[in-house]
Amino acid sequence: MARIVFVTGGARSGKSRFAQRLVEAWEGPLLYIATAEVLDDEMADRVRRHREDRGPRWTTLEEPLDLAGALAEAEAYGGALVDCLTLWTSNLLGHHGDDEGGLRQARESFYRALDGFSGRVCLVTNEVGAGIVPANPLARRFRDLAGRINQDCAAWAHEAYLVVSGLPVRLK
Repeated sequence: MARIVFVTGGARSGKSRFAQRLVEAWEGPLLYIATAEVLDDEMADRVRRHREDRGPRWTTLEEPLDLAGALAEAEAYGGALVDCLTLWTSNLLGHHGDDEGGLRQARESFYRALDGFSGRVCLVTNEVGAGIVPANPLARRFRDLAGRINQDCAAWAHEAYLVVSGLPVRLK
């Protein structure tokens, strides 16, 4: 039975910790789909600490771009956690640049995979709509794209939460 859970909140709001606890309540082995890329020592240390925190039930799949392919792999697990859609959005912009067709194709591929997914998945993302309008075109483009992806994924979700200061608020 497919189950999609959407978790959003601000930076350092506790959304990833909350999402991890939700997914750990599911039975079976778990897949952590990491969209972050390790590009420096500080990020490598963060990744190491997060892996240690997750424990032995978790398998980590590092996938900065192909979330559709990652979801296909997730079918074999009791549940999956995608952390996070915001970094994925940033990665897509970095990879596709001004190629709107490539961006659209990547999103649509993920949406098709999500729509056909038969397992359980929790999608984590940053809420980007609560801040000021960014001062430069690239930042506005990122905010707009991330906001659209968040709206689309929240619409697919069976459950949705907003996490503020470590406290989850159920949206649906």
